Amino acid sequence: MAPVQSEMDEFEVRFRDNMKSNAPLLDKVTHYIIRRKGKQMRPLFIFLTAKMLGEVNDKTYTAGTLVELLHTATLVHDDVVDDANERRGFFSVNALWKNKIAVLVGDYMLSKVLLLSIEHNNTDLLEVMARAIREMSEGELLQIEKARKLDITEEVYFEVIRQKTASLISTCCEAGALSVNRKDVSEKMREFGELIGIAFQLKDDIFDYGDPGDIGKPTGLDIRERKMTLPLIYALNSAPDAVRKELINIVKNHNENPKKVKRAVDLVIEHGGIEYAHKRMLEYKEKALELLKDIPDSDAKMAILGLVDYTTNRKK
Repeated sequence: MAPVQSEMDEFEVRFRDNMKSNAPLLDKVTHYIIRRKGKQMRPLFIFLTAKMLGEVNDKTYTAGTLVELLHTATLVHDDVVDDANERRGFFSVNALWKNKIAVLVGDYMLSKVLLLSIEHNNTDLLEVMARAIREMSEGELLQIEKARKLDITEEVYFEVIRQKTASLISTCCEAGALSVNRKDVSEKMREFGELIGIAFQLKDDIFDYGDPGDIGKPTGLDIRERKMTLPLIYALNSAPDAVRKELINIVKNHNENPKKVKRAVDLVIEHGGIEYAHKRMLEYKEKALELLKDIPDSDAKMAILGLVDYTTNRKK
């Protein structure tokens, strides 16, 4: 991202420094995590928001570090909760060092969020981070509670993804605004991030079935994991009773059978689940873009618009 490339490079250095510890095992684990970090989309939202609204400063770098620590801690803890052995094609922390160490490493990162906020007297950022932790935990618990019965409604689904996925993107945009003393637009940026986060999750849901614009090979992973995503919820609500019963039977009792999972994927597509999810994703994207209309044009604003396009048009 050209408008903030130098800031992102500087952020990488600062983030690595903040992860250093006196415990050799902790250093080993955090070094492993840092080397396998993903696309850095969340810090990008922070730096682009800050640059779009003002001048990047030390508080912006602190905001980036806090969010990245929080995000990494939740991923490490999620892998323990899900008993997952892989993360982005590499071994997860719990696969290499067992659950106890993974939980403690996640806890260490959350403690760093608290300490860094207090150290720099950024209580406004701390409040935003604490809210994100609460929302993500509540969203995860709500999903677990509802997934057992497969009775999740569209309304509950959107509440789950708002809390689980969108809350962290909204935190980035709100923190970016606060870091450049733009409290006047911080609420608008929080809402912008939330809408983009929901659109991002809808795109992920669609991938599992293939994209309507570019039908790839569906994985059916969400069905295998009994995840109630929007395409499936829509198909269950709109398909005839016989199809509905067949879908529920596959998800409940045959989610390990590749042929049955393929049948479920085909039924969801046939009954408009993908088209509907795609339409809703574009609605959220448009609502988000509407919020930026009053903000003056700049390279940073163009880059944020590009990032929004990327989240909804990406191929993986």
